[in-house]
Amino acid sequence: MKLKLRDLIATVLVAAIAVPYVGYLMRGEMPFVQDARGMAGIGLVLGAAAYLVLGAGERFDAAGKVELTIAVVSLALGVAALAFAEAAVAEVLLAVFMGSILVVWLTQMVDHAGFVHVGHGMGHA
Repeated sequence: MKLKLRDLIATVLVAAIAVPYVGYLMRGEMPFVQDARGMAGIGLVLGAAAYLVLGAGERFDAAGKVELTIAVVSLALGVAALAFAEAAVAEVLLAVFMGSILVVWLTQMVDHAGFVHVGHGMGHA
């Protein structure tokens, strides 16, 4: 395990997204979050912060390219959730965006924990 302080900080940031989202789902609003637009905004800001904290000092290898691709998809989902916050599909977009934040975080954590080995050949003769 190679987890560091930055992994803990990013985990706290992701939890700071998840806790209000669960409250939003249960009550329809939370302090500072009155609607899907507010929740998407919190997800975008804190999600970007978590991604930047996790990526600090990392090599940009094949795993980094995959992680960046997943993060860009998550960002696009967040922007769509923000843009369509008043539409009928708002809650679905928000749910998919929140799930994508967890996928980005989990992908980074698996990489930092050393479970991903990129660039190693499979058995040489």
